[in-house]
Amino acid sequence: MAIGEYVKSADWKSEKHVPVIDIPDLIKPGEAFNVEIMVGKEISHPNTIEHHIKWFDLYAMYDDGQFLIHLGHVEFTPVTTQPKAAFSVKLEKSGSLIATSYCNIHGLWESSKRVEF
Repeated sequence: MAIGEYVKSADWKSEKHVPVIDIPDLIKPGEAFNVEIMVGKEISHPNTIEHHIKWFDLYAMYDDGQFLIHLGHVEFTPVTTQPKAAFSVKLEKSGSLIATSYCNIHGLWESSKRVEF
């Protein structure tokens, strides 16, 4: 089995584990822009010691790329933090941002967002 068979995705408006990616409406190639990732935008995640988001990873995949580019990783401490992180990113060409989040009970989740130039 491949790891992709275990990755879950859903509409973040109805599922509290999906990482939501927010980016500006206007992005220029080669210029830094802010990427915000959060879990629980519409439905709060409990974030207790027993049930929490452990980490986020952020990747980029250019349309003509062969490999994912790992942009960042953030770890969270249960209870004391909310699952939200900000990155400053600079992309050279169009592609997709892909975020993953890990819940200690419900496993690995992902979402993506197009970046067009």
